[in-house]
Amino acid sequence: MLDAVSLLDGAPEGLRRFAYRIAQGRGPLGKLADAARFRFSRSDIPDPPQPGDAAVRLLIGPANSAGQGSQWARAAEKNLSGVAAIAVQGIGADPMVSDADLGVPVAVYQRSTAWHAAFEQYLAQLTHVIWESGLPLLGRQYGSDVLREVAQLREHGVGGALLFHGSDIRPPARHAARSQWSPFRNPSGAVRALEDGASRNAALVAESGLPVFVSTPDLLEWLPQATWCPVVVDPAVWRADPTRKKSGGPPVVVHAPSRAWLKGTDRIEPMLHRLSEEGVIDYRRSLGTPHELMPAVYADADIVLDQFALGSYGVAACEAMASGRLVMCHVDDFTRAQVRERTGLELPVHEATIESLETELRLAAAEPKTFDKLRAVGPEFVRAVHDGRRSAAALAPFLGFSA
Repeated sequence: MLDAVSLLDGAPEGLRRFAYRIAQGRGPLGKLADAARFRFSRSDIPDPPQPGDAAVRLLIGPANSAGQGSQWARAAEKNLSGVAAIAVQGIGADPMVSDADLGVPVAVYQRSTAWHAAFEQYLAQLTHVIWESGLPLLGRQYGSDVLREVAQLREHGVGGALLFHGSDIRPPARHAARSQWSPFRNPSGAVRALEDGASRNAALVAESGLPVFVSTPDLLEWLPQATWCPVVVDPAVWRADPTRKKSGGPPVVVHAPSRAWLKGTDRIEPMLHRLSEEGVIDYRRSLGTPHELMPAVYADADIVLDQFALGSYGVAACEAMASGRLVMCHVDDFTRAQVRERTGLELPVHEATIESLETELRLAAAEPKTFDKLRAVGPEFVRAVHDGRRSAAALAPFLGFSA
């Protein structure tokens, strides 16, 4: 089924912007559309949490992308003294991850004036707030304007920061100009929508003057002033037997694309199916698997393929590394250099591009022991960089802790 962005792909620029204005709830037609889309009852409105009396009271939201808002909240509480943190999920949420401390139905998040009033009162009692992906915490309350929310909370002495995950700040045109494998080289409605969003968020960064965090090191190319707050995974959850017993057969190759077009899935899958038919590999695409079941998926894999278009690595690659599996994907030189300079460690992801992946898979199938060291280093790397300690350290200065 086509989505609205695809349907508007070939529409004139003026019509597309008018449609997006309605989708954003702007103007009389936008308000009517909101009323039709966002219906809720009083029982749908959650009670705001109690602020508590911790010295540092932090909220992260409202996206909780890949469950990272929750992970950063727990990392701050665990590694920084006197911090109470909460992750809110209201919009832009990952449907496969639902571990936020506070989940707000999207209709309530967008339109409930009762919720807005109660939640704004709650926010005013915090010490620090981090806005994810340039999204408002109070839905349509201030016209979805994060700057107005920042100003309101600043009056109450609440410190603010911005945090970006990837496509919310990565400029497609600039990425396409520097990367031959960029997924943004073919203009489409989806690419234009990401370009518009990245431009708006770049303007938000400039106008707000707030501290900025990014979840993956490749984003430092577009926001060099930002602080890298590494994604967090729990090594214990993903630990798997590195010597998984097999009854023979080709290596099991798993690919679990959350957004296939951004990961280059369509550009590698024909080859993967061909190698699978040849018996070189046993290819398994994991689509729509609940997050809590993914440790078992990776435990049964020999090789995990992440992404081949963006030049980055993120949560999925970290989870697979923590499982002791060989991870193959394209990570560009800039990103690898950032990891090396900031951690002193080499990223244990085997480099493979869309063009070289077949060769690398054939080598891994023929000579699996060649990659044993890389598999062994993966869990160590995740413990050193992505278990939450470095993330808490990244947040510490913003939260008032000395470096």
